[in-house]
Amino acid sequence: MNPLLELHALGQRIWLDNLSRTLLREGTLEKLITDDGVAGVTSNPSIFFKAISESPYYREEAAALRRDAALTPEQRYERLAIADIRAACGLLRPLFDQTQGEDGYVSLEVSPALAHDTAGTIQAARRLKAAVRCDNLLIKVPATPAGVAAVETLIGEGCPVNVTLMFSLAHVRSVARAYLRGLEKWTTGGGDASRVKSVASLFLSRVDTLVDKKLEAIGGDALALRGRSGVALAKLAYQEYKTIFKGAQFAPLAMRGARPQYLLWASTGTKNPAYSDVLYVESLIGPETINTLPDATLAAFRDHGHASLTLENEVEAAHQQFTALTRFGIDLDKIGEELQVEGVKLFSDSFEQLLKLVA
Repeated sequence: MNPLLELHALGQRIWLDNLSRTLLREGTLEKLITDDGVAGVTSNPSIFFKAISESPYYREEAAALRRDAALTPEQRYERLAIADIRAACGLLRPLFDQTQGEDGYVSLEVSPALAHDTAGTIQAARRLKAAVRCDNLLIKVPATPAGVAAVETLIGEGCPVNVTLMFSLAHVRSVARAYLRGLEKWTTGGGDASRVKSVASLFLSRVDTLVDKKLEAIGGDALALRGRSGVALAKLAYQEYKTIFKGAQFAPLAMRGARPQYLLWASTGTKNPAYSDVLYVESLIGPETINTLPDATLAAFRDHGHASLTLENEVEAAHQQFTALTRFGIDLDKIGEELQVEGVKLFSDSFEQLLKLVA
């Protein structure tokens, strides 16, 4: 059996961390949905920069948009991106309908330039949602303090949200609280809780990259801790998820039809060639989770991945990893803040390149 389909049977959904007109027009995305059970798609500025700069299917429309002097570079980009998002939403709409809104989502990110602007993020999210006009759209908002405030407002308006750029347990808790507050506002105002979908995207491989660098600078016994922090973070985040969404706090909202905010494993392409190319898949398989995979990681797991419930294995070892890192002076919450700042900059840089590309 296809290991990717086995993940589905174990309660985990696989999303594709990629989108382009090549994938859409050559039937690749449709095949991934049909054959591999891909149940969603994520995009970001880096993904769209690569798509628009490399795929021939944008050239004609991009040239026409450049000739329209009334459009800003951002408007030109959005015309191109929104067309792709709508097409992907169309491919996944049957799954969305079949699962009554549980699966079948496509994510579109607000401008990274708004990462520290709550009002600007809310305005952009409303505008993009109205422009795409698809029920299975997730607006992607960063888990910065300003972004978290925007998430609460957007959920409170019934807007589905993918919260991105999370790197720590502190981010997990902050984002979950914003989701709960937003749901309270939405349902208290008479909104249908079952129509609100949110996922919380926790980035993993970048955590190992930075923590490993610090461990290598320390040397000695610290070296034994390399390559374990990302998986440990995810395992402990899942325990937080269970505490928040399986307990008394969420029960009244669940009675109104509210959905838990699933954790989504992001940054799951292994960056260190010394580690398994399916490290962030095989180690983190569990129900009510999502793993968004770049093409190479998806192909690797299809080829040689092993599917079994692993997410709640070695939770105590995950706690021990955090404790050991603390002894060496490594605070994973501080690491998370550093990585979030870096992540916002990387996406902002990609977005600037993207706007230059279509200017």
